[in-house]
Parts: sequence; C-alpha cells; structure tokens
Amino acid sequence: MAHLFEPLRLRSLELPHRILVSPMCQYSCEDGFATDWHLVHLGGRAVGGAALVFTEATAVTADGRISPQDLGIYHDRHVEDLARIVRFVKGQGAAAGIQLAHAGRKASTRRPWDGSGAIAPADGGWEAVGPTASAFTEGYPVPRALTAADLAAVVAAFRTAALRARAAGFDVAELHAAHGYLIHEFLSPLVNTRDDEYGGSYDNRVRLCLEVAAAIRSVWPESLPVFVRLSCTDWKEGGWDADQSVELARRLRDRGVDLVDCSSGGAVPDAKIPAGPGYQVPFAERLRREAGIATGALGFITAAAQADTIVRAGQADCVLLAREFLRHPYWPFHAARELGAVLPWPPQYVRAAPPGTPVRQAPIGGDEGGRSIP
Repeated sequence: MAHLFEPLRLRSLELPHRILVSPMCQYSCEDGFATDWHLVHLGGRAVGGAALVFTEATAVTADGRISPQDLGIYHDRHVEDLARIVRFVKGQGAAAGIQLAHAGRKASTRRPWDGSGAIAPADGGWEAVGPTASAFTEGYPVPRALTAADLAAVVAAFRTAALRARAAGFDVAELHAAHGYLIHEFLSPLVNTRDDEYGGSYDNRVRLCLEVAAAIRSVWPESLPVFVRLSCTDWKEGGWDADQSVELARRLRDRGVDLVDCSSGGAVPDAKIPAGPGYQVPFAERLRREAGIATGALGFITAAAQADTIVRAGQADCVLLAREFLRHPYWPFHAARELGAVLPWPPQYVRAAPPGTPVRQAPIGGDEGGRSIP
C-alpha cells in the first residue's frame, strides 16, 4: 500500500504526496470576485506544503451563491483574479483545484459571523431555487422549484464555469454534490419529491448529478482529473445512503470522474451525525473498494499517524484537511518530520528548516530539481 508521502497520479497530474486542502468557504467576496484574502489564504497553504489546494465552493451562477460574499465564477471577469491565485499556488509546487458549486435552496443566506437565515431581496438577497418549493428549515428562503428548462441552464452554467476555470489555469475541477446544496438536494429522497424525470426513482434523482459531471468532463482536458464531493449519507432513515453512493460512484467513474471526495450530511436539519475522528473514512474505503474509483477521506483528520494509516490501509487514496489547515497552515511539514519523510521547503524559509531539507525549485509539473540545505 502507498503511504501519505508517496506521489499520487491522477491522469497526467502527479501530486507529490497525498495531503490536500479541502474547500473552505471564506465569505470574503463582493460579486464573486476573489480578493487579496483568497490569495493569502490559498497561497499560504501552498507555501505550507499541501499537494493540492482547493478553492472554496465557487458559485457557477450568481443565484447559486450561499451568501452575497461567496466566491464566484459566473462572469468571465472572475477569471483574472483567480488566475493570479493559481499562478502563485502552482509556483509553490502545489496543484490548484476549484470546487464548482450551486447552493440551491441554501442560497441567499447570511455568512456565519453575520447570524443565520435568509437575506431578503431588499437587503441584497435573491430568490433561491431547488428541486421543490420547500425550505431547508425555518428562517431559510422558500425556493422556487426549478423547471426542466431551468435545469438545462444549470447544466450549461457548470459547463461554462469549467471552461472559465481552465482558462484560469486550474488543474482539478471538483463538482460539489454534498452538504445539502443543489446537486445533493436532487440526490436525496428526503428533499427531492419531484414527479418528473428528475425526481422519484433512483435513476431520476441522480440524473442532474450525472449530467453536470458529464458536462464538466466534456470541456475539461482529458489529461486532467475531475473530482466529485459527495455526501455519502444523509444520516437519516429513508434518505440518501452509502449503498446509493456506491452505485453513483460507479456511474461517475464511467463518465470520466477520477476521484470521489467522501463527506456526509447537510440535506436536512435534523440529521443525527456521529461526528468524531475518522467518522467518514468508512465511506471512502467502501466506495474505493466497491466502485473501483479513487477516493479522498476527510473529517476530523488531525494527526499525521492517523492520516498515514488511512492511506496505508487502503481506506482512501488521499486525505483532505480543512480546520486543521486553519490551525496549522504548515501541517504537511510537521507531518513529514513526524513520519520520517522529507518535503522541499520554499527557499525563503530555509533558514528555519532542518539540515538536509531540499529547497523548492519549480512549479508542479516542471522539473522539481532541488538542492539540500547544508
């Protein structure tokens, strides 16, 4: 089995190791434009040694934002600021990933430090949309049910967003199909009670996810990978579950998806989630084994030995860290030292590195070269 600091090859992209930065919403934009905050936040994780740095959930339409401060890729004008970030991330030897998203019925809500619940149009909000006209919970927007024509436009928006993402230089595109946002809303029978071709049967509920994944894959370079983040269970009886996730992962694999990023929950407010260290790892292990697709594990992964065990045991092909990267932006360096591995350091930091540490020389995909600190 591989270990945490072995390379991971996905199509032509070879990651130097298996520690990835999970998408984390920053709620720090205006009209979707990336800012200096995003450059420093994402760039800092690349400086810190991550193999792949994902943007936060990036809205493919203006009404697909969670909050007015969400990152977006629904204008061609968004590309320039994102490209600046991509250049810096890749210049540190990391790959750059973007998570393409639509918030669905959870849109037009306040960012966490401004409270919770819906933002009225008069206060800068907008009309949310979803599978039906049912709100997530009290205080959230009552969405407009999407028509078949609306859904065709959603698929097209994801396709166009993927084209913009590639124009910005991203190496990986990830479809956000988790956490109770639009794609997950269609998957979950607890949310999707439609009676048309996008609701009811399993085949109908997964239709939108498969159409969007295929649309992204159709414009993403054949040489580069596509990921999907999936909530593998709703944690509620009668909802989306691991059995359904395995079958969806098989269908996604057959449509050119390379890795499923295994999360859970978010569809309904009353789920009982047994959160704790490694609680989502079994989903990554099962999808990897039964669907024959690479997987990423996430959720309360904080220790180097824990992350290494997940990879060594074949439970997942990589780990994605979120809050631990907020607490410790240079986590990969500390993990490497603990596990007896070596990561190249940026030359600006070499005076603090252990003797013999290689110096970072080139962007990912180039000649890594390197020399050692005397």
